[in-house]
Amino acid sequence: MPVTHLKNSFIAPECDGDILSVTDLHFAYPDGHTALKGVSMKLCSGDKVALVGPNGAGKSTLMLHLNGILNGRGEIEIAGKRLTHDNLPAIRSMVGLVFQNPDDQLFSPTVFEDVAFGPLHMGLPEAEVRARVDAALEAVRMSGYRDRLSHHLSVGEKKRIAIATVLSMKPSLLVLDEPSAGLDPRARRTLINLLRDLSITMLVSTHDMKMVQELFPRTIVMDEGQVVADGLTCDILEDEALLFEHGLEKP
Repeated sequence: MPVTHLKNSFIAPECDGDILSVTDLHFAYPDGHTALKGVSMKLCSGDKVALVGPNGAGKSTLMLHLNGILNGRGEIEIAGKRLTHDNLPAIRSMVGLVFQNPDDQLFSPTVFEDVAFGPLHMGLPEAEVRARVDAALEAVRMSGYRDRLSHHLSVGEKKRIAIATVLSMKPSLLVLDEPSAGLDPRARRTLINLLRDLSITMLVSTHDMKMVQELFPRTIVMDEGQVVADGLTCDILEDEALLFEHGLEKP
């Protein structure tokens, strides 16, 4: 996939968007700041895509649209289902959004209760809830933590539990905002290995360009509320003029 430089229009990569399709998305905050200016992108099943750009580029605003926390003008489809007010609960079970700060996501007394929260509110039977919790904790290598107190965990452990809380919903798309922020080298390496092993479509916003280089075959660059480049990570990281123009550094 060549690097696609985008100014006023979007040229989609070779993907039919069977997991995520965003078309001409616009959004302005109540103070008048325009955060998204016609964003379009597509993700296919199995894609692992980095979303990069300077602070204020619109990355977090875009992510908050994917499960309806924010509602702009444009069209979003998740696994062929258009995001509307009426199907918001279904969309939110399909898009696993993991916030940068895990304390925004963990609010129950124990790890088990945090990870079980979503499946319980889906109305699943107890046996299914327990099976989902076990599978999610195993996926993030935290099976021995189910009875631990969430607020006593390290930042790295909390981040892995936060990921488990959305994996227990069996989402079609995993969306993470700055997952490696605040981690020491060991916790960061554990997280990278974990994300590599997860067999789920993934969109990850990050400033960690070394992680981008190592983990994500495809990179989307945003700046000033627009997608400005979309292509193979190896090609984007070799385009020093592109990186410089949009406040990024080659790892």
